[in-house]
Amino acid sequence: MFSQVKNQYADLGIDVEQALTTLANTPISLHCWQGDDVGGFETGAGELSGGLAVTGNHPGKARSLSELRQDLDQVLDLLPGTHRLNLHAIYGDFQGEKVDRDAITIDHFQSWIDWAKSHGIGMDFNPSCFSHDKAGSGFTLSSPDAGIRDFWIEHCQRARSIAADMGKQLGSPAVTNVWVPDGMKDNPADRQGYRQRLSDSLDTVFSEKLDLAHNIDAVECKLFGIGSESMVVGSHEFYMGYSMKNQTALCLDAGHFHPTESIADKISSVLMYVPHLLLHVSRGVRWDSDHVVLLDDPTQAIMQELVRCDALPRTSIGLDFFDASINRIAAWAIGTRAAQKALLLALLEPQDKLRAAELEGDYTTRLALLEQNKALPWSIVWEEFCQRQDTPGESQLLAEIKSYEASTLSQRS
Repeated sequence: MFSQVKNQYADLGIDVEQALTTLANTPISLHCWQGDDVGGFETGAGELSGGLAVTGNHPGKARSLSELRQDLDQVLDLLPGTHRLNLHAIYGDFQGEKVDRDAITIDHFQSWIDWAKSHGIGMDFNPSCFSHDKAGSGFTLSSPDAGIRDFWIEHCQRARSIAADMGKQLGSPAVTNVWVPDGMKDNPADRQGYRQRLSDSLDTVFSEKLDLAHNIDAVECKLFGIGSESMVVGSHEFYMGYSMKNQTALCLDAGHFHPTESIADKISSVLMYVPHLLLHVSRGVRWDSDHVVLLDDPTQAIMQELVRCDALPRTSIGLDFFDASINRIAAWAIGTRAAQKALLLALLEPQDKLRAAELEGDYTTRLALLEQNKALPWSIVWEEFCQRQDTPGESQLLAEIKSYEASTLSQRS
């Protein structure tokens, strides 16, 4: 069956084996916060804040580092290909000690690095500028209070240093993504002041030049959030300008724009002016609600654009959703596999024929080829990929998840 499908694609000039090789070598960074609803493991941690909210109370939430790693082990067994782990600073191995954000060191994350090394995967990192009393005003790096700004500057600087050590030890650069929730519920009188303070703070955060072989700096924008409905300091325009000026990576989160905007349309423009792109693949429903990624039109458009722009070498793909209303292992596995399927579909497009038709102005052929391609049995290729990677196919996935739920998750009180 697979050999016949390969021949069908070959008739359109598509090398299925090359597509599978590219898919296997394109990691997706798994977000640790899906496993415990963005709680983290700080001693004496406060409530989730910063405009973040998680709904649902499905049994089996990870309550410790060991349980989170156990769950991640299971997820990795369900995913074909090689992946990465995206870690927030609040997930350090603090051993029951109270460590404030401006005091974290590589020692608090060495066990994570050792875990990643045992799996042969890379890591990415994020400073955690939320769920803290010094973020209670709604402002961190843009705060009018110099003491508050200095605290978060120190935290972000330490996060960069930790990430660089991760990248060095694992032999793969860590992407350090800076997102801050700073914003205002009602109309501000001085947007410029907040944005100038944020820019100055970021300049200080990034003042130490780190080896790009170990660390890639990224900044992330947002349209609005809970408590910042009228103004987000770090808007798309702000960070687009900042990343272009300072040549950092730019993070585009699929849930951080207006519901009618597509980040797919932004990819080719952004990559003309910034050195690297970070994608947070998510699914916003009416607002930045971070639903589990599906094989839907927006996700397919993102992956199509990455392939059509030959942008995979300059792009880091990560996930950013958290759903506590369903089995958390299922959320991870279904969302990641959906992103991979979308990428596979993009890799199986007849790019040469599509470009040739477009350059000739033959838009009829372009449309016909795209529709013809949709009807090809790509799922056979996906099943072959899962089989080669020794991971469950679609019909086996749910049984594996239910088995782990019965044996492990249901035992957690």
